[in-house]
Amino acid sequence: MKFMKLGSKSDSFQNDGDNVWYVTSELATDVIINVGDSKFYLHKLVLGGSVKTAMAPPAVTTTLVTPKSNPPILRNPRTTGFPLLSKSGRLQKLIRGSNESEGGEIDIHEIPGGPTAFEICAKFCYGMTVTLNAYNVISTYCAADYLEMHETIDKGNLVYKLNVFLTTSIFRSWKDSIIVLQSTKYMMTSLTEEPKLVNLCINSIASKASVDLSKVDWSYTYNRKKLPEENVTELGVVRARMVPKDWWVEDLAELEIGLYKRVLVSIISKGVICNEVIGEGLKAFAFRRLPGFNHGVVHNDDVAKAWSVIEIISLLLPSEKGCVSCGFLVKLLKMAIVVDAGEMVKRVLVKRIGQQLEEASVEDLLIKTKEGESESTVYDVNIVQEIVKEFIVQDQNDEFEDEIQETGGGILSEASKLMVVKLVDSYLTEISKDPNLPFEMFVDLAEMVNGFSRPSHDGLYRAIDMYLKTHPGISKSERKRICKLMDCKKLSVNACMHAVQNERLPLRVTVQVLFFEQARAATSSGSSTPDLPKSIKALNVPSHGGPATNQEDDWDGVATAEELKALKEELAALRMSHHGHGPKSTLSDKAPVPRVKGLLSTRKIFSKIWSSKGGSGTRENSGSDSSESLGSANPDESKSTPSRKGRYSVS
Repeated sequence: MKFMKLGSKSDSFQNDGDNVWYVTSELATDVIINVGDSKFYLHKLVLGGSVKTAMAPPAVTTTLVTPKSNPPILRNPRTTGFPLLSKSGRLQKLIRGSNESEGGEIDIHEIPGGPTAFEICAKFCYGMTVTLNAYNVISTYCAADYLEMHETIDKGNLVYKLNVFLTTSIFRSWKDSIIVLQSTKYMMTSLTEEPKLVNLCINSIASKASVDLSKVDWSYTYNRKKLPEENVTELGVVRARMVPKDWWVEDLAELEIGLYKRVLVSIISKGVICNEVIGEGLKAFAFRRLPGFNHGVVHNDDVAKAWSVIEIISLLLPSEKGCVSCGFLVKLLKMAIVVDAGEMVKRVLVKRIGQQLEEASVEDLLIKTKEGESESTVYDVNIVQEIVKEFIVQDQNDEFEDEIQETGGGILSEASKLMVVKLVDSYLTEISKDPNLPFEMFVDLAEMVNGFSRPSHDGLYRAIDMYLKTHPGISKSERKRICKLMDCKKLSVNACMHAVQNERLPLRVTVQVLFFEQARAATSSGSSTPDLPKSIKALNVPSHGGPATNQEDDWDGVATAEELKALKEELAALRMSHHGHGPKSTLSDKAPVPRVKGLLSTRKIFSKIWSSKGGSGTRENSGSDSSESLGSANPDESKSTPSRKGRYSVS
């Protein structure tokens, strides 16, 4: 650390232990300067221009000498022995304006730096030795400027010497520049010099942070600890280490919030530092200033500070996508919700997260609802919907912007869309565990990404199954609607095996899954699963405005374990008989499942289903398929369907 010594006389300032300072001298003190809660007993007039020391101090309360007339204001009164008046223009005015009734006391409580800075200025006037460094130079400078210790009062005055020290030493050092800037937060005064000093500090730091890495001395960073590889080797050689681009970020994170913002704005304005490094700087600042950042926790005493930090970071985020991680942005958003930051801040963060949503994880999106909201969901699903919407809008906007390719943006890739779809499916599975999650909220979020292709619907099936498990009381129409979100043909073998035994699914969905399971088993290796025949598709067609029939009501109901078993046996028998061997269906001869018997209508429908699979591929569009729908089943058999009151689920 740089330092400067001024004066040559020994320090004769004494303190009686009760914030009372005096100078040991043969002469009685003749002026009292009150600074805050401290009193300074000093001399405004000293014969011979010097103060003799090494004599016991007089009783300052009884040796005070108050002149009958005020001394004249002198251009250079040093030769006549005025130690304070020879250096300070303000003290000259104050002493001239004082009178005997005031007891020779002068109040300067508003002086920057308080008693400590004034003591240094007073010692300089007496010619005593003072040491200046990065910690006290700013407070001393502001105090000297307040006391008007300029060149117009005395040549080589204190302000001039401090200016030389700052420009030739302090501002050339990275460490000292940061220390000096930190000290300015205690010097917020109305003086014109203080903003000038702050600007000089900021410019010095910004210039050093923007310097070419080859000119950076890595060892002079402010907070960095020495790394093991930098230790001296057995041969006495210190291993060289490359200086990272973000070498300065931890140092600046120590700055006060307002000063940090000004420094980073200055760095950005120089246009030398890349956006990735700016992002690292913001990340380091967040972790330094928000102790509970990783866990989304803010103590009550830190809410105001956290609010300011989040606002500054959101404003300084580079516009370039990927300069900060999606996880970091989500943590900022969570903190913004906790401290109730402004809507503009949340809007900025939501948009930035949406632009790189494919990087997020399920844990990132599990944003807790703010405490205190009655009858609310566990997680804030609305804000996740906004994030997903930003991702979708991004893709829609890119379709109309030809110049995107030139700027490096590009239309969203299929891989990004697939990652977001999987993310949403997993998120739906997690939030479905909340009993308070509204049905419409689940469906709306699932439908938002239905425009993106899903190679597999296993994730969506898991989410639907979890919702049905947690919300067993939803209506038949809601159960039917939520199941229509998934395509049974895109379920894996394992998902199909689970679905055909899932008593939470409507019967119509179970039949579709059973069909595709049997169709997949029958196809040769590598061939695709056939399309859903019209007779099965008819299961999803709602009645044309009229009341639901008993048979249609059964299709919307869930299947019991016994019914599932019967359906599987029937489809297996149909497949075997279609190939000309194996046992025939025995469903019509069995009584335990009369509803299945009625729904299948003596195997006519499933016979056509299987025939359409084995046909030329145009059978699906034939009129016979559409005419032989489940609605045309034998009405007598439909009437025999038992009541659903006695059915149960083993989930």
